[in-house]
Amino acid sequence: MTCPKSSPVNNLECLTLSTYFTSVAAMIPLRGRHRPRTVSYLGVRELSGWRVKLYGIAWRGEEPRPRLVRAAAQTASQALPTPARQLGDNGPDRYGLGFCIVHDASDRCFVLLDWWAAENEIHQRMFSAPLDAPDALAAHPTEAIGCVWELAVTDFERRAWLRHVLANPGGPDVDAYLHATFTGKL
Repeated sequence: MTCPKSSPVNNLECLTLSTYFTSVAAMIPLRGRHRPRTVSYLGVRELSGWRVKLYGIAWRGEEPRPRLVRAAAQTASQALPTPARQLGDNGPDRYGLGFCIVHDASDRCFVLLDWWAAENEIHQRMFSAPLDAPDALAAHPTEAIGCVWELAVTDFERRAWLRHVLANPGGPDVDAYLHATFTGKL
């Protein structure tokens, strides 16, 4: 931060801000250095009438363990609202389209189940399980909405929804949305 030298008051304010930012950084204990993780596209799954794009993230390796992926698909199938498509009834419109992020993380197994509703909203349910019991997925007990790796997928999906559905000059193109997928190392 560059401080103006015009007055002692400005210097004091700048010193105070500099001290504040330095002390905040010291209060964030990191478990280790940031390690990039691979995001894999695992395909579109038909789950209880929904078409769901499935993504995998793993702390170790390229993809989450198959046992966790199977548990995620089963949990998602049971957790998605029914009917998959609902237009004009009570509650927000649903289109039977969503995405699911399966994250085999360093501390827990996470599943973020997201679906599109009310034209421009993402609705989400988040599940987690102990690492040694990935098929014991249950509603996640905190207010978390996702980590830096998961939110990159969510951001991609938001942009794909805008491009292929909301802002598409030819009107909503569901097939183009379903074919827009994200992979990479973050």
